[in-house]
Amino acid sequence: MKKVVVLGLAIAFWMTANHDTWAQPARPNIILIMADDMGYSDLGCYGGEIETPNLDALARNGLRFTNFYNAGRCCPTRASLLTGVYPHQAGIGGMISRSPSGEEGPYQGFLSRNTVTLAEVLREAGYYTAMSGKWHVGEVRPYWPLDRGFNDYFGLISGAANYFDIRKGKNEIKQNFARGNTPYLPPPENFYMTDAITDHAVETLENQRDQQQPFFLYIAYTAPHYPLHALPEDIMRYKGKFSRGWDELRHERYRRMVAMGIADESMPLTAKDPLIPSWREIENKEEFELKMEIYAAQLDRMDQGIGKVLEKLRDIGKLENTLILFLSDNGATAEGGLEGEDYRQNGLPPGGVESFQSYGRGWAHLSNTPFRYYKMWMHEGGIATPLIVSWPQVIKNPGAIVRYPGHIIDVMATAIDLAGARYPDSYNGNSIVPLEGITLAPLLRGDDRKAQEFLFWEHMGNKAVMKGRWKLVARKHEGDGQWALYDLSRDRAEENDLAADYPHVVKELHEAYVRWSEKTGARR
Repeated sequence: MKKVVVLGLAIAFWMTANHDTWAQPARPNIILIMADDMGYSDLGCYGGEIETPNLDALARNGLRFTNFYNAGRCCPTRASLLTGVYPHQAGIGGMISRSPSGEEGPYQGFLSRNTVTLAEVLREAGYYTAMSGKWHVGEVRPYWPLDRGFNDYFGLISGAANYFDIRKGKNEIKQNFARGNTPYLPPPENFYMTDAITDHAVETLENQRDQQQPFFLYIAYTAPHYPLHALPEDIMRYKGKFSRGWDELRHERYRRMVAMGIADESMPLTAKDPLIPSWREIENKEEFELKMEIYAAQLDRMDQGIGKVLEKLRDIGKLENTLILFLSDNGATAEGGLEGEDYRQNGLPPGGVESFQSYGRGWAHLSNTPFRYYKMWMHEGGIATPLIVSWPQVIKNPGAIVRYPGHIIDVMATAIDLAGARYPDSYNGNSIVPLEGITLAPLLRGDDRKAQEFLFWEHMGNKAVMKGRWKLVARKHEGDGQWALYDLSRDRAEENDLAADYPHVVKELHEAYVRWSEKTGARR
C-alpha cells in the first residue's frame, strides 16, 4: 500500500511540475493562406455578398480578427509575412526588381540576406516546408522559394498574371512560373491559375498522409487580383447580384457587419468617395456589373479551392492539430480609376483569356466597406485585412471575434512560438535583423497578449504610425503628404482630423516614425 501511495504521489508531482508541457498538444502543422487584392469585407463572414461557405465555416470554428494589419501592398506584405520584420528591413519597402543589380538596401526589390524566412526557421525546427502560389519577393535565382528554405514549390514567381495563359500578360510581359527551381510554362489547355494552386496544395497534403514530421504549407492565391478572369459557370452564379450598385450595397454590407459584430461604434461607414459618382448616374450599368460579377467569381473559386484543402486535411486525419491562418495582402485596388484599367487596350469584355482588366474604383470602395481609400494607401482601406485563424485542438471559443490589434510581422513570431522553433541571430554566415513581431498565441487560447507600443507603415510616400487609439497617417498618392491624426477608438473611418487639437500626440508619433525610419531605412 505504501508503494502505491508513494507512486501515486510521484505521478501527481510529475504531472504538476510538467503541467505546461504535458497539457500542450503536439507541435501543430501550419497552413498559411493569402488572398491577393481582396477587400476587408468581401467575405461572407465579414459582411460581403460573395459566397464563401468554406471560409465562413473556418471562421465559425475559429476566430475572426477585426484589427489586423498588412503592409498595404503585395510585395511588402509578403516580405513581412515571410520574415517577421518590416518590409524595408527585408529589402522590399517598394516592389520587386525584375533584374536585381546586387545593390542591397531597404528598396532593393528582393529578400535581404540579413533576414530568415518562415520556411528557413521552420525547416531548421524539423518541419517539411512547401509552397503553392504567388511568390513575388524575388524575381530571379538565387531569390526563389527553394533558395529561401522551402522543400517544395509550385507557382507564380512574379506578380499579376493571366489566369488562363501566363504568356498573354499585361503589356505582353510574360510572368515567371516554376516547379521547384525549374522554370515552367503551364499549358494553356484546361489551365486556370486558382485551380492549379489548389491542386498542388492538395497534392502536397496527400504526400503528408503517412508522415510524422509536421509541415508548413504556404498557399498564396492570385485571386482576386486583376486581370478579371473567371470560369463561365462561376460568373453565372453572380448574374444580377450587384445590379443595385455600390451605394446601396455598401450600406447593406455595413448593416450586416454591425449585426455580426465585425463593425461597432468605432467603425462608422465612411462617406462615399467623392471621385465615385452615385450608381444612378452610371449609364452603362451592365458593363460595370459584369466586372464585379467576375471579381466575385474569382473569390468564389478561391473559396472552393480552400474547401478542397480542408477536405484533404480531414481525409488525412490532420485537421485537428493544424493551425490555419487566412488573410489578404492589402485592401481592394482602385487602379484604373472608376472604370478600371484595360491593360491590353483591345476593347474586349473582361473575363476571357484575351482580356486584362481591373474592376475599378467604385467596386473597390464596396470591397473596402466601411473604410476609406485602397491598396497602396496607409489608411484603413489599404492596410486593414480580415484574419481568420483556425486550430480546432486549441481554440476553445469558436466563432469569437478578436479586437486586439495585430500586424503582419506577428505571423513569424506566432509560428516560432507554437512550433518550438528558434529565431536565429545569424544564418548562412549573415547577421539577421532582430524579430519585430509578437506572438498571437495567447489570443488563440482566449487570453490577453502584450501589444506593440507602435506600429509603422511606409510605401511610395504613403506612411502611418499607430499607438493605441491614435493613428498618424499621410498620403502622397492623390494627396499632399501632410500628416493627419485620427482617434481610431471613435473614428476608424478616418474622417475627423484631430492634428490641430492634439499637437503633442502628433509630435510623439512623428518622432517615433522618424526613429523607425532611421532604423529601417524607410523614407520620411
